[in-house]
Amino acid sequence: MQFATITSPHSDRPNSVTSTMLWVIIALLPGTVAMSWYFGWGILIHMVLASVVALACEAAVLKLRGRPVRPALGDLSAVVTALLFAIAVPPLLPWWMMLLGVAFAIIVAKHLYGGIGYNPFNPAMVGYVLLLVSYPVEMTSWLPPSILNETPLDFIQTLSVIFGGALPAGLTWDAITMATPLDQMRTLLNQNMMISEIRQSPLWGDFGGRGWEWVGNWYLLGGVILLYKRVISWHIPVAMLGAVLVFAMFFHVLDQEAHPFGLFHIFSGATLLGAFFIATDPVSAATTKRGQLIYGAGIGALTYIIRRWGGYPDAVAFAVLLMNMAAPMIDYYTQPRVFGHRSGGDD
Repeated sequence: MQFATITSPHSDRPNSVTSTMLWVIIALLPGTVAMSWYFGWGILIHMVLASVVALACEAAVLKLRGRPVRPALGDLSAVVTALLFAIAVPPLLPWWMMLLGVAFAIIVAKHLYGGIGYNPFNPAMVGYVLLLVSYPVEMTSWLPPSILNETPLDFIQTLSVIFGGALPAGLTWDAITMATPLDQMRTLLNQNMMISEIRQSPLWGDFGGRGWEWVGNWYLLGGVILLYKRVISWHIPVAMLGAVLVFAMFFHVLDQEAHPFGLFHIFSGATLLGAFFIATDPVSAATTKRGQLIYGAGIGALTYIIRRWGGYPDAVAFAVLLMNMAAPMIDYYTQPRVFGHRSGGDD
């Protein structure tokens, strides 16, 4: 007879890659619905396309490596990578760029290093950065949120733009795209405008851009779901968001007309998505509890530094990849004391 053992070192609680990834997908749903509401059909089209490409690439590489295909496809890790990538890119990104980014994420960033559990970098962010560096114009051309969009595209029109590059008659790219709030704020500040002047535009909400801040709220809800289900721990998200807020508020206090209020950086761009869904990747992140605090704080600090003085307005992807490189060293120097170890004296 088999007995359930509820004390350590055994547990009868199910814990698998598939269940973890499934909860990540579930937690992404609120933010995904919000993004689709504000930015149109392109979000959902990209998610479907990216998932198909990711699974096809995963199957092809596993076949070439002589590994079993079905179990790997069933763990949903490739789907999560695809969904995170699809959420991060603009809604009207051409299909072939989507294919290139997802294929690079799965084939190079994941399987070149041995597959799941061995990749030192977050695959979705590697694919994203590849496209951002290679095609900066296309990767920074976002649709305005629906509450500001005077020429919304329907499903068929969106498909036509993504797969054919053809805009509806009478429309131009300048008419249907705009800068993100982070990019807009950065550009106008560089033109010596004051924040009180910049925020006169209808683009802005309470903290960040209209629409964008609500998307952030829904990703925050998804992050709370992951914390409640113990899929992630609080250390990385709290440390990352805390570091962004501390840096932003420090400079805001120094000059309120040159540096936005701290919550602008929290509710703009990919900060909340990055804190709960990207920085917490269990493979490429730090694993010790103290290490996770350092790792998360490093991502937050780098995010603000690159946003303020770097060449890209939203720096979460670069910050995550830089701290991915530092994660092994952080873990090495933050190992917990072995149980039973004494600091000095005789036994």
